[in-house]
Amino acid sequence: MDNSGKEKEALTLMTEADKKMKSSRGFGTLFGGSSRKYEEACDMYVRAANMFKMAKNWSAAGNAFSQAAHLHLQMDNKLDGAINFLDAGNAFKKADPQEAINCLNQAIDIYTDMGRFTIAAKHHISIAEIYESELLDVDKAICHYEQAADYYKGEESKSAANKCLLKVATYTAQLEQYQKAIDIYEQIGTYAMDSVLLKYGAKDHFFKAALCHFCVDMLNARLSVQRYEDMFPAFSDARECKLVKKLLDAYEEQDVDAFTDAVKDFDSISRLDQWNTTMLLRIKKQIQDDESDLR
Repeated sequence: MDNSGKEKEALTLMTEADKKMKSSRGFGTLFGGSSRKYEEACDMYVRAANMFKMAKNWSAAGNAFSQAAHLHLQMDNKLDGAINFLDAGNAFKKADPQEAINCLNQAIDIYTDMGRFTIAAKHHISIAEIYESELLDVDKAICHYEQAADYYKGEESKSAANKCLLKVATYTAQLEQYQKAIDIYEQIGTYAMDSVLLKYGAKDHFFKAALCHFCVDMLNARLSVQRYEDMFPAFSDARECKLVKKLLDAYEEQDVDAFTDAVKDFDSISRLDQWNTTMLLRIKKQIQDDESDLR
């Protein structure tokens, strides 16, 4: 479908909106006719933005929504301004990820100022996802997941906060910030084991915490597994717990083959995800490096 006509209409609307803005400035205030012209200009910018979207001109759509947002703020329509900043951010996601983040941050500032922290948290997650997938900046993604988790905690949305914290743990472990990851996995594992609905998942959190311990120190890993079994007896029967114990024994014996076989046996029944595989390869490399040092 040819939407070039829509882009022309959008450009005409933008020109008309700009004219209304210029003519309204002569009034000096936002009362009466000037206020009405601001509202009309806002409407035109939004209509233009939607036409740009139809023409798939995402940058132009983002700019038009952003202009509408700034106008709403001048008229003290904070909520409408925030909505238009979100619209702008969503448009910019397809063309300019950094500008999308700028718009989402402006919406977040409005929502936090209004005390709407759950909504602000949701958009911090959106920013984190842009850093993850588009800008490939894990450190900044971590910051936004942490901020989202803080806001969710403040609003007593524990489950939503934990989802964000698990993202933080995933990335901090990959960055070899193991203690931070351990603290999160243990905290969420403890929370899960006391919940009827979440109890089954506790073993996965303790397993990941044990692997992080293992990457730092084998003795700490063994002690942590004992502690998790004391805290959560069901962990003893979990395949994840049995795997860690086999890996600890293989590590102590400096037996790479036994380590590899234990991982293969586990993976043949329960597929290991990419994160677990990465951690296990790091541990295996330690055994291989120790073997090399002994030769």
